[in-house]
Amino acid sequence: MKNHIYILALGFGLSCMAMPATAACYADYKAKKDNPLKLHYGVAQVPASACTSPRAAAKAIAPRLEAAGWSLLNIVSVFGDEGLNGRKANAGSYYLRF
Repeated sequence: MKNHIYILALGFGLSCMAMPATAACYADYKAKKDNPLKLHYGVAQVPASACTSPRAAAKAIAPRLEAAGWSLLNIVSVFGDEGLNGRKANAGSYYLRF
């Protein structure tokens, strides 16, 4: 019986280690469109590898924006889940759109 408990505990421990331990990462940015000039502020989710700096986040977000006809102006900041709620109202329809 003791062996079964140890085996179950070991299996549970290994399965917990296999779960992803990364937190979500986001960046807020400013973008523009020309002819006529349009500007927007938005929030986008970026991969954990792009969470290291604004430059890395820009490389992740710029192609998404360009595909929709927007040009990235700058990354305002990079943040985790804790910063989402405070930015939602300002981003409006560009909240997690790209």
